[in-house]
Amino acid sequence: MKRAFVWISHITVIFLVGLGLEFAPASAQGQPRIYVMEVKGVINPLTARYLERALADAERERAVVLVMRLDTPGGLDTAMREMTQAMLAARVPVVVYVAPSGARAASAGLFLALAAHVAAMAPGTNTGAAHPVSLGEALDETAAKKAAQDAAATARTLAAHRGRNPEWAEKAVLESVSMTEREAQERGLVEIIAIDMDDLLAQLDGREVITAAGSVTLHTRGVGVTQVPMNMVEQLLHVITNPNIAYLLLTLGLYALLIEFQAPGFGLPGAVGIISLVLAFVAFGSLPLNWAGLGLIVLGVILLVVEALSPGFGATGAAGLVMFIIGSLMLYRPLTPTSPTFPAVSVNPWLVAAMSGGTAALIILAVSKGLKAQRAPAISDVSRRLVGAVGQATTDLAPVGTAQIGSELWTVAADAEGERPIRAGDKVVVVAMEGIMLRVHRAQDPQSQAQGTETLPNSQPGG
Repeated sequence: MKRAFVWISHITVIFLVGLGLEFAPASAQGQPRIYVMEVKGVINPLTARYLERALADAERERAVVLVMRLDTPGGLDTAMREMTQAMLAARVPVVVYVAPSGARAASAGLFLALAAHVAAMAPGTNTGAAHPVSLGEALDETAAKKAAQDAAATARTLAAHRGRNPEWAEKAVLESVSMTEREAQERGLVEIIAIDMDDLLAQLDGREVITAAGSVTLHTRGVGVTQVPMNMVEQLLHVITNPNIAYLLLTLGLYALLIEFQAPGFGLPGAVGIISLVLAFVAFGSLPLNWAGLGLIVLGVILLVVEALSPGFGATGAAGLVMFIIGSLMLYRPLTPTSPTFPAVSVNPWLVAAMSGGTAALIILAVSKGLKAQRAPAISDVSRRLVGAVGQATTDLAPVGTAQIGSELWTVAADAEGERPIRAGDKVVVVAMEGIMLRVHRAQDPQSQAQGTETLPNSQPGG
């Protein structure tokens, strides 16, 4: 147990050290640089921290501009507001570039584009569609109206502050308007359509923007580019916020802990279970969690384990499997209103089917093993069958070894009573069964037994 806790503490230290690591690229010999970061996937607290770190690096090294390549379906309202606030207070110009072709800046992504000093999009991209959507039951009309009006006001403020069209920014929220890159440019929400990064930098050159430090004229032609990637821990934690990965961590963590509870002490399954559940709940902090769904999953797993420890497969196992499936499907469908900046997410139905099928297969296997054990003869029956059986020693018995008794190989112990040691190949007879070990004597062949019977009377005095 002590060793397991030491192992967990080492992993925790590695995580904490990793959280403190930051890639702080330095400008080459004091020359100006263009910093480029990439935000892909759901907007969450990790992406907010990533932007703050990139901005701090860019300001410290006096970068010409910070370019954010963006491809997101949306994200948490709190994380989005942290990021827009950081961009509004930035002393380095921030450019949001929706790229590559096929990317989107939906929901929270629209607000990030509105907050940037310059908004750009690649051909074949889209933005908008930031309206409150119910992920569970129908939204309360008053709550939905409040959420929509609050988001619309934020969009208008950001657009007006950056000199963009506040009316279309509001429509993107209240009417769920989604726009292509051309439509967004025509409606005054983005300034540039760029094929690639070189085209973007060429179009940025000479453009004047207003930052927290004052008016800045961009000089981007011929300037070197420095990539600012997520560090190792940021990448790991960003990956686990994938709803499917978080679901896998939850289910695997539950099963690992239940396996640990079946064994004495504290070992690897317990450590894996704790780490998996901790990571799962870290991910749930960035996802729209339905606590009822989570409760059904936990209860379903418990019922399935109870069924596995019971004979047969009946109502308990069926109820557990149904609860597990229903909980999995409703895990990310909260019944309360969600932020208009967050996309609708769910567990992949194929993943639910695979986990449910695997769970059912394991339970059926466990039940079949239990039934087989129940149908096996009792120890007392085995003992009665084996006592008196003759076999052959396969190793020297000194005094423990192995012997072939019938068609089975057994661990045996010689019950020596002054006789010579039993060697491999000697005949033995079972005299008792002690647990899973047999106690044996040397077996006498019929001829020896007959001779002993005849000579025994003549050896006695007066015979």
